[in-house]
Amino acid sequence: MNQVINKKVKFLDLGPKDYKETWDLQEEIFGRIVEIKIQNRNLDPKDQLATENYLLFVEHPHVYTLGKSGELSHLLLDEEGLAKKNATFYKINRGGDITYHGPGQLVGYPILDLENFFTDIHKYLRILEEAIILSLAEYGIEAGRIEGLTGVWLDHIAQKNPRKICAMGVKSSRWVTMHGFAFNINSNLEYFNNIVPCGISDKAVTSMHLELGRHVDESEVKEKVKRHIADLFEMELI
Repeated sequence: MNQVINKKVKFLDLGPKDYKETWDLQEEIFGRIVEIKIQNRNLDPKDQLATENYLLFVEHPHVYTLGKSGELSHLLLDEEGLAKKNATFYKINRGGDITYHGPGQLVGYPILDLENFFTDIHKYLRILEEAIILSLAEYGIEAGRIEGLTGVWLDHIAQKNPRKICAMGVKSSRWVTMHGFAFNINSNLEYFNNIVPCGISDKAVTSMHLELGRHVDESEVKEKVKRHIADLFEMELI
């Protein structure tokens, strides 16, 4: 690995923001990082530039997004139905199937050059999952993984009523990541009834609000997730 290692990560809390505007911002940052990596190929190691890393937190208006491996039939609404739900729909360039974003949900977009940390996309996904698992544990919610499925699940061991609380879908090129996770805190879960979430029809979706029976302080959850991500990746947030 002949590049300048940079473990500093710029953290941006974008607050409520349109999905397409945020996607465009991701693409801009992603493209900038990839371009530096391409330029570095032709430079002597001592002349190479360090690549930047970003962690974006955002809350989107109601929107459904379909990944590259997803099926359009998993969206159960037509254009009129989307309009009635005040929701939008996008086909996007991440992995995975269809998911929902909306108010009360923490969406995280790490745009990292993994060569600054490790070059293992499976480890990357497991670390993101672990950050959510550790955050939930601080509220007394036991969560974990189900073999063969991405994301974070409740009742993941006995699986009598397995339910997903955090979905994940990422894109990676030249070890640079984009897209990320969607963590249901106070989400309106009725919106999930309009899709086959992540293409999985036999498992439920849940939120911290539903599990705890109360409204959850989203800013508090953000801080916990942010801290766990920083610790697990051994990154310095700036």
